[in-house]
Amino acid sequence: MEYQNAWPASRRVISWGQFCPNGAIMYNAFFGFTKNPFNMSPDPSFLFRSSQHEEALANLIYGVQSRKGFVVLSGEVGTGKTTMLECLRDFLHSQQIAFASLFNSRLTVEQFFELLAYDLDLQCNRHSKTEVLLSLNSMLLERAAAGRTTVLIVDEAHNLEWDVLEEIRLLGNLENRRGKLLQIILAGQQELDRKMEAPEFRQLKQRIALRCTLRGFDSTDTLAYINSRMARAGLQSQTVFSMELMEEIRHRTQGIPRLINAVCDNLLLNCFAQETRVATMEMLDEVSADMRLDYPVARPLQIAPNFPETVIKQSRGRFQGD
Repeated sequence: MEYQNAWPASRRVISWGQFCPNGAIMYNAFFGFTKNPFNMSPDPSFLFRSSQHEEALANLIYGVQSRKGFVVLSGEVGTGKTTMLECLRDFLHSQQIAFASLFNSRLTVEQFFELLAYDLDLQCNRHSKTEVLLSLNSMLLERAAAGRTTVLIVDEAHNLEWDVLEEIRLLGNLENRRGKLLQIILAGQQELDRKMEAPEFRQLKQRIALRCTLRGFDSTDTLAYINSRMARAGLQSQTVFSMELMEEIRHRTQGIPRLINAVCDNLLLNCFAQETRVATMEMLDEVSADMRLDYPVARPLQIAPNFPETVIKQSRGRFQGD
């Protein structure tokens, strides 16, 4: 009974028998899902191929295959950067391309070279920057002679300190006649773009061959995104979310995929708790309040398609009446 008080009064109390042993909500069977449609963890199998994500992934792969050197992927929090990197890693695995992937950018120079050596399995003293550089150069030249390239992926790159970014820039100088020996992918929030504009980073900025930017979905992509995830989870032609509700979800989340996932997941939980298979605007209001979503209350002014004709007709009527 003590757990029931944690639920808002508007929600029906769920017994602990309706939860699976690991604590996950058991609404999958209720809706007929084969898996959670709005899992927060990046999952390439749920990749929604919007035009901007297709373009970003194509640029990442092109940058690697063409040995362009530096490629930057930036975007607002939750727009799918990590999912793009997961897809890139899947591609690199399939092509047997060696790569190092650094997901924690709060590193010193020494830690950076240690992790780089560990990921690339360099046979050297990983605590010695000199030995790591010599071993790395040897490996890159050996792979280049065999027609292969190597990739360094740095996520959360906007958090990198200046001295680490400078070391990364210097690694980009390794090249031969065929191109760069090490392809470097820098992914981060929009602060990364602003950081590149600083005078001390002008040398790195000049070396960036490709830039990709991810933004929030528009209305069309939001509807397609939600329907796509529901279908891949096993619910074709879903009726849980109406068109009006999905448009409101886009407005309140600003089209950010991660927020869309969180809102939809909470809405499904609400539906399960209330034993209904249709989400409502009242549920969305409750979820928005619980998640403390910050969104513009005033909606953009929408002009009716026949607005000019309507105004002319009304004006003519007034003049004739006069």
